[in-house]
Amino acid sequence: MTFLKTAAIAATALTLSANLAFASDFPSQPVEVVTHASAGGGTDTTARTMLIRARRELGVDAFVQIKKGGGGTVAMSYVAGKPADGHTVMAITPTHLITMARGRAPITINDIKGVVRSTDDPIILVVAKSAGINSFEDLKGAAELAPIKWGGTQAGGIDHIAAITFSKNSGVKVAYVPFDGGGAMVTNLMGGNIQAAGLNYGEAVDGIDSGDFLPLAVMADKRLNALPDTPTLAELGVEGVNFSTVRGIVVMADTDAERVAALEGKLLKAMEHGTYQAYLEGIGLDATSIGNAEEWDAQIRSMYASIYDTLGELGLRE
Repeated sequence: MTFLKTAAIAATALTLSANLAFASDFPSQPVEVVTHASAGGGTDTTARTMLIRARRELGVDAFVQIKKGGGGTVAMSYVAGKPADGHTVMAITPTHLITMARGRAPITINDIKGVVRSTDDPIILVVAKSAGINSFEDLKGAAELAPIKWGGTQAGGIDHIAAITFSKNSGVKVAYVPFDGGGAMVTNLMGGNIQAAGLNYGEAVDGIDSGDFLPLAVMADKRLNALPDTPTLAELGVEGVNFSTVRGIVVMADTDAERVAALEGKLLKAMEHGTYQAYLEGIGLDATSIGNAEEWDAQIRSMYASIYDTLGELGLRE
């Protein structure tokens, strides 16, 4: 064996050894979870609840770092500027995907990779019982007479994108009516000022229980355990309309794969604990909200593609 070949083999062995040590020593310092939302909000609370048990699983301290502004741009810039070593992760929501799709983000969808999904709260197509719409067929019939008055939050947000994607894929014409927040949307649906809305389960449950709201379909691959009799849109023949208020953890795409796998395993185990499961139950969700890296990464890319296409049709891409 030549000296050069021997040296090459030795160098390869040293590299492999270094990589193994690199992964096995991880994490070696506190893990920073960067969020874009205010303290006490859904994203902040989800992250903090996950970290209760995650600190024990990680074997190091872990904390939430709030970087507000620009639809997630401040948080994304901050994370992109940190070493891609797995010690800085980012909690994302559809807001980040929308900012990316509009061309306003400092990073792209290809710059991140999913680690774990922490919540998955599908949008439910809900109608006001006072509208006289008692089935999906009734909804289609009503839309043939006049566009359905469909409530949501701000134009260009996830509610708007979901409504327009639904309209395009189902053929049901909608007139989108934006409100300042979910509370105003629910109030106007209850009062009959709009006929339909896309609501999360927590927003809809009181109206459903009182009989004022009727859930027609779920914008997800599977039915909700909380609404077992409500079909998915796909079951009704409407494909490609999967939208949720999702939250999950991502890292920069060039983060070492073994470190990503370590984060995935430890965070999944943390969310299996009773503390986090009780949190999910308290917001009307269950263990199916939690997703591994493969599932979460595929979901954010699928949602991004739908968001990107619909924003283009609305003329909201830069």
